[in-house]
Amino acid sequence: MNPSPSHKAAPSSGQPPPQYYTSLEPFAGAFTQGLPMLTYHKLGPRPARVRLKGLYVGEALFRRQMRELMQAGYQSVLPADVAGARSQESRRIAITFDDGFENVLRHGLEPLREARFHAIQFLVPGRIGGSNAWEEAEGEATERLMDASQIREWLAAGHSIGAHTCTHPHLTRIPLAEAREEIRSSRLQLEDLFRVPVRDFCYPYGDYNPAVRDLVEEAGFTTACTTEAGVNRSGSDRLQLRRFTARYASRNWKNLLRWFRSTARRS
Repeated sequence: MNPSPSHKAAPSSGQPPPQYYTSLEPFAGAFTQGLPMLTYHKLGPRPARVRLKGLYVGEALFRRQMRELMQAGYQSVLPADVAGARSQESRRIAITFDDGFENVLRHGLEPLREARFHAIQFLVPGRIGGSNAWEEAEGEATERLMDASQIREWLAAGHSIGAHTCTHPHLTRIPLAEAREEIRSSRLQLEDLFRVPVRDFCYPYGDYNPAVRDLVEEAGFTTACTTEAGVNRSGSDRLQLRRFTARYASRNWKNLLRWFRSTARRS
C-alpha cells in the first residue's frame, strides 16, 4: 500500500527540494510554502536516438506521480487559479504540458482521468498537426504534435489549452515586433480554431526578459509560465509563474537509496 496522505505531508528537513520532480516526498515541505506547478513535455517510451531523454516521462511513472498526488489529497487547478491564490490552505497543484505532443494525448488522458486531474497544454498553433521542427533542427528525434481533432478530444476530456507562440522561437533573440506577433497571433489563432478563451501563455525554452513579459501582458494574457523552479506565493508575478520540471529520477546512489526506502515503506 502507498503511505497515507498524512505521511506524505510530513515536514521536510529544511533542505531545498531537488531541481526535478520525480515523487512527492522530497517536495512535500516546499509545496506547503506556496502553490506548485509541474511541467511535462512528452509521455511514453523514448524512441531511438533521443538527445534530450529527460523530456520523456514513461506512462507508468506518470500514472504513479498522478496517483501519489491524488492519494495525498491534491486537487488540480489551472495557472490562473495558482496566480490568484493567497495561500496553500488546501492542497492544490497545476499540471502543465508544453508543446502539444500527440503522445501526451495517447499516454496521459487515462492517468489524468484516474486521478481526477485537469491539465493544460501549451500549444504551438503554427505547428498543429506537424512535428517538433524546433527540436528537429537541433538533431532531436521527430515527435508528432496533436492535430486539431486531437486537441478537440483533449478539450472534450475537460482539459485546457494555452499559447506557446506560433512557431516556438527564442523570444529574446528575435526583433520585438516579431516577438509581439508570435505572442499575439498564437492566442488569436487558438481562439479562432477552438472557440475557447486562451488566457495562459508559456515562454518557449523559458526564454524571456522584461520587454517580452510586457508583450505578453499587452497581448491580453492573464498568466505566463517560466521554466524557473519553485512554488508560487502570494504576490508572485502572474506573468512569471514558476514550475518544477517532472522527469524520471537520475540514476545515482542517492536516488537509488530513496527508491529503496520508499519501496520498503510500501511493502
